[in-house]
Amino acid sequence: MNRSRTRLAIALGVLALGACATTTVNQASEEQAIRAVADEYRTAFNARDVDRLVALHTPDAVVMVSNSPLATGSTELRRAFTEVLTPGTTLSFAPTRINVVSPTVATEIGTYTLSFDTPQGRVTDRGNYTTVLHKVNGQWRIAVSAPVTTTPMPMPGAATTAAEMGDLQMLAGSGLSWSDFTPTGFDPGMKLAVMHGDPGKKGDYVVRLMFPAGYRFPVHWHPTAEHLTVVSGTFQLGMGNAADWNALKSYAPGDFLYIPARHAHFGGSTAQVTSVIQLHGEGPFQVMLGAPK
Repeated sequence: MNRSRTRLAIALGVLALGACATTTVNQASEEQAIRAVADEYRTAFNARDVDRLVALHTPDAVVMVSNSPLATGSTELRRAFTEVLTPGTTLSFAPTRINVVSPTVATEIGTYTLSFDTPQGRVTDRGNYTTVLHKVNGQWRIAVSAPVTTTPMPMPGAATTAAEMGDLQMLAGSGLSWSDFTPTGFDPGMKLAVMHGDPGKKGDYVVRLMFPAGYRFPVHWHPTAEHLTVVSGTFQLGMGNAADWNALKSYAPGDFLYIPARHAHFGGSTAQVTSVIQLHGEGPFQVMLGAPK
């Protein structure tokens, strides 16, 4: 009886080892194949090829994007990609870890950068992503995709949300949502937060601009007047059709400036601290590089 049990245990052990052997995967080659899918996805996205993007997903794929409804299945994915892939939209991403957990299932984790144009300038969103891939008919396909932005957003709660009561609006300074703001001809680094209204449309607006220490913006002008208040740091401004950096004047928190329409100016922040200014005026808010003609 004991010998029978021993033989049975050995037989089960051999079967178990055999089962393990059949699930062994070549991590290096499968990882290479998954990276090829990632490259194809990036190429299709930047080419705005919706059909190819949808084909890189399983038919029942699920895509979960921050601050957006869940998209499930090819039809919803096609609609979502069509809405996102506007001219000027670009995507770059880099897998940081790929794990092939079985011959038909793998996971990928990485970082992404998504840039797109808005009426207020070019916006860049950065974040992390997690992807689950299934092998279908010998090819890796995306089954679940979950990009998660790391761009600061207002957190839930009274201290960080805008509360409207009739015509009254309140927005806590600690809850501002900053986005990259890079008009044509400007160096990256400036950020924008919309306080009130839509600066890209007609009507009154209030925005804040943040300049990193040492930032310089070139000569430019606006079709409408600007009402400027320094919020923090030391803001520097010069007036004229050509940049004379020795002519910059410094302004401290609480200082107010009125810049008439079509008056060229240039400036930035001192090398020591980040500066924040608040602008309000009548939209649309437009940034025109150079001097008015």
